[in-house]
Amino acid sequence: MGHALIVEDDEDSARMIGALIAREGHTVMSAHSIAAARRMLAMQRADLLLLDLHLPDGNGFDLLDDAEALKDTVLVLMTGQASLETSIRGLRLGAADYLVKPINPQHLKGLLSRLIAPSQLRAELDEVQELWRETGHFGHLIGRSQPMQRVYRQISRVAGTAVSVFIHGESGTGKELVARAVHDMSRRREQPFLAVNCGALSPHLIESEIFGHERGSFTGAERQHQGFFERAHGGTLFLDEVTEMPPELQVKLLRVLESGTFMRVGSTQVQQTDVRIIAATNRDTTEAVAQGAVREDLLYRLNVFPISLPPLRERGEDVVLIATSFLQDLARQEGGAKRFTPGALARLQAYPWPGNVRELRNVVQRAWVMASGTDIDEEWLPAPAAGTPPSPAPGADGRRDAAGDMLAPGTNRLVVEVGTQLAEIERRVILATYEHCGRHKERTAALLGISMKTLYNRLKEYRQ
Repeated sequence: MGHALIVEDDEDSARMIGALIAREGHTVMSAHSIAAARRMLAMQRADLLLLDLHLPDGNGFDLLDDAEALKDTVLVLMTGQASLETSIRGLRLGAADYLVKPINPQHLKGLLSRLIAPSQLRAELDEVQELWRETGHFGHLIGRSQPMQRVYRQISRVAGTAVSVFIHGESGTGKELVARAVHDMSRRREQPFLAVNCGALSPHLIESEIFGHERGSFTGAERQHQGFFERAHGGTLFLDEVTEMPPELQVKLLRVLESGTFMRVGSTQVQQTDVRIIAATNRDTTEAVAQGAVREDLLYRLNVFPISLPPLRERGEDVVLIATSFLQDLARQEGGAKRFTPGALARLQAYPWPGNVRELRNVVQRAWVMASGTDIDEEWLPAPAAGTPPSPAPGADGRRDAAGDMLAPGTNRLVVEVGTQLAEIERRVILATYEHCGRHKERTAALLGISMKTLYNRLKEYRQ
């Protein structure tokens, strides 16, 4: 149970909304002006603020000047049309959702069912960040490079809001994983996440697949069919390669974004939808607009919050971290364990990966199958591009490890006296391997055949 404040100048509308909220077990108060709302907020903090943007004494956004007083309040904007300007301002202010007037009771009920306090979202985000620091995993994404850290910050910022997200990136970079991360960290996480590749759907069936159809609406339509918008109700709809969508269908998608309504093929009945749209493309959007592949007005609606996903060749040490993670996944699925040799890790690092993470996954799977023993060497890995200098073997400079044991140049041997305790042997091996790998945690974990979390904990214990 929580306390809701409705700021709406239409008393009948405020009364109707209040009754619906009270029916869900919340206490409710109403204010019909900004001044009245300020007085009520001073008397009692609101868990939920439903804010009309057009009020007698000013713009609803004026009420949000005191950010501290509303720090743990869920903000929902009420407007006649969710314009681009409203979306951008709402994003900056952390609006959790929008309600388009006239208010649909089902939309309001769905919104109330997914209320999560901003403080809870912040706590959950802190847990995700801590896991990333330990393992390199951010949800389903893997990586520690600076470009990916920028992506993680963007996901963290936008996930708790309701604005549309547009992901740009080459094929195979993991655009769907970014979309799923946004969904999993949002208030819609308990509702469906549906992914649609617009380029893979038949041009004759894409409208039916997205919006659904009525029985008898075309040859072969023997029953009513629910499209992706209906099946994703309350959740997130990911439209991959949206620039491949036919122009006539882009007009209908624009209508959904502006009004939250659509019609099934062969129907005259307007359907209400409550979904969050995340779109993606591997094309240059400016070029796509110039070539007529995507409507400019639709692009403005989709591109409220752009996220640019870097290609794998620009992610440095992430290659080793991702490959090692794939290897660990295969070990769990197939049984047994295999590891990359130092030469294999250097080869993986040197390759440009034109197919990005998707290609890397395929290469690791093939190498796993072809490797006869526990070690995976360079034999089944792709050769570096012509003219690429070979990567130096990590740790081949004779540096001394943190345990005081000298690693001879070009060797990987560590001498341990008989009778040394196992815990001490483990410490020396881990630290020596860490130095041998140039203090790269991903390579160290890969060579030792342990998880990043285990290595992180051991180094923390050894104060490294």
